[in-house]
Amino acid sequence: MTTSQLPSGKDLPAVAGRSLGDRLRPYLPEIVVTVLLALAFIAGSLLSPFFLDTQFLFREAMLYMEIGILALGATLVIISGNLDLSSAATLAMVAGVTAYLHAKLGVPFELCIPLGLLLGALGGAFNGLLVAYLGLPSLVVTLGTLALYRGIAQILLGDYSIQDMPKWFFSLDRYTIAGTPIPVPFMIFLVLALICALLLHKTVFGRWIYSLGTNERAAYFSGVPVKRVKLLVFTLAGFLAGLAALMLNSRLMVARYDHARGWELDAITAVVLQHIDRAIPPQPVWQARSAVFSCAVIRTVARCEAKGSVPSMAA
Repeated sequence: MTTSQLPSGKDLPAVAGRSLGDRLRPYLPEIVVTVLLALAFIAGSLLSPFFLDTQFLFREAMLYMEIGILALGATLVIISGNLDLSSAATLAMVAGVTAYLHAKLGVPFELCIPLGLLLGALGGAFNGLLVAYLGLPSLVVTLGTLALYRGIAQILLGDYSIQDMPKWFFSLDRYTIAGTPIPVPFMIFLVLALICALLLHKTVFGRWIYSLGTNERAAYFSGVPVKRVKLLVFTLAGFLAGLAALMLNSRLMVARYDHARGWELDAITAVVLQHIDRAIPPQPVWQARSAVFSCAVIRTVARCEAKGSVPSMAA
């Protein structure tokens, strides 16, 4: 290449001279959600002086921990380039089956817990098999299993509820970490979020998940076991739904077939709200966690405004 063919300075990208707005643009979704979260806290504190009470905030947060766990599974699935609409139905199926096994068939509840986790993983694996090995669209597959899994719960429980569960299993949300006001479900969610973040950012499997969502065909020709990765991603999402089912049964102290109706959309909203980029996301798991908290606070403020006040937790 001769000197005359070299690009001039005006043709080079102005990387060094990028404005502050250009530098912040990749983080704009997270900034927006953080601002919304701050505004929601300000609005809540103006509605009532008790809104910022620690016990009240933790109590309200417990209503959304199961959705948060579903959102972690949805994050993995969406980053891989797929969609899971059956997560809430898997939760309802696991909640109903575990309660039915104990109440109607006399299975010890200590055994029902691992069986519930296994059932959730199997439900997710079934989705993964249909998507990965039969090549069916994940939207169509999970829309079908949404009806299937919730139908299984309805067949077992009907219009009735089951409350026959051991007392030691009830009210997990009332237990706190020793010496702190932090409820156990809240800590479980944070630990799971940390594990998912490490899985995505510090392991080869996490890189494979990103590669699928970026370009599945290129990932295949790069040696990524595409089918196995899809299967494992859906299996993990199902396992997390099973865990959320057990936590919901413990919190509500009852199992019904209509548990978590519509929560799959809440979980997907928490992921989409943070604009998870499958190519080069900054920290998608932590973004999803922030989105869950934002949705929780905004809903709490709206509910409190409708009631006119926030109850005092000091009494």
